[in-house]
Amino acid sequence: MDPHLLRTYVTVVRLASFSEAARELGYTQSAVSQHIQALEQDLGAPLLTRRPVLPTAAGERLLEHAGPLLLRLDAARADVVRMAAAPEYGLTLATAPTALGAQVLAALPAAGVTLRVLAREAVAVAVATGTADLGLVDGLAAPSDPLRLPDVAPLTTRGAGEEPVCVLLPDAHPLARRPGLRIADLADARWLDAPDAGLPLAHLRAANGGHGFRPALRYDGTDVRTLTALAAAGRGLTLLPRSAATGIPGTVAVAVTEPRVVHRTELVHAGVLRGAAAALADVLTG
Repeated sequence: MDPHLLRTYVTVVRLASFSEAARELGYTQSAVSQHIQALEQDLGAPLLTRRPVLPTAAGERLLEHAGPLLLRLDAARADVVRMAAAPEYGLTLATAPTALGAQVLAALPAAGVTLRVLAREAVAVAVATGTADLGLVDGLAAPSDPLRLPDVAPLTTRGAGEEPVCVLLPDAHPLARRPGLRIADLADARWLDAPDAGLPLAHLRAANGGHGFRPALRYDGTDVRTLTALAAAGRGLTLLPRSAATGIPGTVAVAVTEPRVVHRTELVHAGVLRGAAAALADVLTG
């Protein structure tokens, strides 16, 4: 399939409009229609209904493949450009909020750094597509176990640290004086669903056999301070690395004792690192 046709198709579906897709892509509306017709002829199936503009069953299936295919193409282009013209100075670091600890901040060069705090799943994509030189991803894992990253491109990963995890509770919570907590005992508690600011509830469910941990409130953002303020206000519990959970006014951080899990951070990059990116990577993973 011609990737230009595929990108046109994805844009038409996203905007639900041939004219809006033409405006965004810089084509005429007639050219967009011709792209869709050529793709349908190539695949031998109608992909869109025209009024309204919606994908057919075959079109829905194509969409499942289109995102990863186009991402891989963008990643390939970025990888080649990166090898051909890698700067010796300056770097862009993409990081999940809870991966941005004091050690990372202290290691950053004095100048020439662009820091991008992103949703956890977006970090690897940023590195793969060349909008970031380095990425820091994190998650819940058994000690020394690697994280499971999205398969967006051939990326190199290196362990960048592990620390205990804690449940953040309001200081008046009945469990706030416990020396430790078992994940299974909290499966029916009120939880904050903040997949991009804290450790996702899906990780807790996985550690508990896939059960429990229904959210009482969802927070779609990357600000850890907002998440801890919600926990302090009693809106729900959240799981955080110990360094992010301690010293929050109005809260108590209680360590998770079972199962044996840690907050793991990994550095991700593509290709061979040079200059400032290589130096920072060595510090963070040394």
